[in-house]
Formats: sequence, C-alpha cells, structure tokens
Amino acid sequence: MADRVWRGPGHGAGLIARASAAWVGLTALLCLGAVAAGAVDPTTIDWQPARAFSEPWRAFSAVAVHYSGLHLAANLSGGAVVAALGVAARVPWRCVWAWLAAWPLTQFGLLLQPQLTHYGGLSGVLHAAVAVVAVQLVIDARGARRAIGAALLLGLIAKVLTESPWGEPLRHPPGWDIAVAPLAHATGLVAGAACALVAALVAALLTPLLPARPRLDHPPPRP
Repeated sequence: MADRVWRGPGHGAGLIARASAAWVGLTALLCLGAVAAGAVDPTTIDWQPARAFSEPWRAFSAVAVHYSGLHLAANLSGGAVVAALGVAARVPWRCVWAWLAAWPLTQFGLLLQPQLTHYGGLSGVLHAAVAVVAVQLVIDARGARRAIGAALLLGLIAKVLTESPWGEPLRHPPGWDIAVAPLAHATGLVAGAACALVAALVAALLTPLLPARPRLDHPPPRP
C-alpha cells in the first residue's frame, strides 16, 4: 500500500486556518446581506410559511430582513461574536458545511408555527452557528476545551428553554422596538446541532475510506 502524504506539522494548521477564514467569510456574507437588504421591501424576501415550497429561496433570504435599526445592530453584534467564536474554536471545514446546511433548515423549522406569517432576522441562524461550534468542541476537543463546549451547549439550551418557544409566536421583550420569535432560536439550535452531528458522522465514516496518496514530501528525520 502506498504511504500517505507527509505534509509537515503545519499542514493541519493550514486546513484549520482556511476553514476559520471560510467561517468568518460566511458570517461576513450574512451580515453584509443584512445591511444591503435595508433598501428592500421586507415582504419580498422574508419568510412566509404560505410560500415555503413555492418560493423556497426565502429560507435563505429571510436572514437579511431586519425590522428596525436596533434589530439589525443586535444581530450584527451577534455576527461578530459568532465569527470570533469560530476562530477561537478552530472550527474544521465540516463546521462550515454544517452551518450552511442549518441556514435554510432554521427557517423551515418555523413551519411548526404557521401562525408566524412573516419572519426575518439573523438570530436563528446565529443560534445555529453557536450550536455547531459547541457540538464540534464536545466531539473533537479534550479537557478544558471540551468542558467549554459542553457549557456553551448547555447554556444555549437553557437560554432557548427560558424563552418558551412552544408558546405564543411573537413576544415583546422590554427594551426592544420589534417583536421577537423565540421559535427561530429553537429551530436554529436544533438545526445547528443536528447538522454538526451529521457532519461529524459523515467525516468519521469517510476518513477510513480515503485513498492513500503517494508520498510527495520528505518525512521528518528520525532521531
């Protein structure tokens, strides 16, 4: 059997760096889309359960809709936190793909509450991102990093549960100038965690099947 490629100790770090850059790039794409959508009539791109299957692209475009300046500012701040979290956690590529998959699934989960006739905002997908990172840390990390991932996941679950997403579709929290849809946070959490678990399972199943590559570089000298 051919030897596997020796890439040197920096090869894995390079992959992680590129994955982290892609994670930050996806966050930037979502945030820039939210800023640009300020010039668009929200009803043309927001989530509407009645149009979920005739216009499925709304599951992507709805994240750009924000109903006030405070709403937008809060989610842009959340985007910055999510970007930093991904870099700090050194997310692998599978986390980027998991978050991409969770993006539309977060909105489709809102079909559980059809009385929520319009929805827009980044918060659900940001919750999905945090869930992806937390699950990845629990699965891959060791020691303190795994404990941080578990605490992050438990904290996110506790936050969502305290919002009672099974109740009324819209809430009016003090200090906010818009109504909030708690179910979006719950669907983001579930979609992110589920996609992260599936991505980890696929990676575990595929890794032993990857073909061995011929040696391209010299291995490090033996002591």
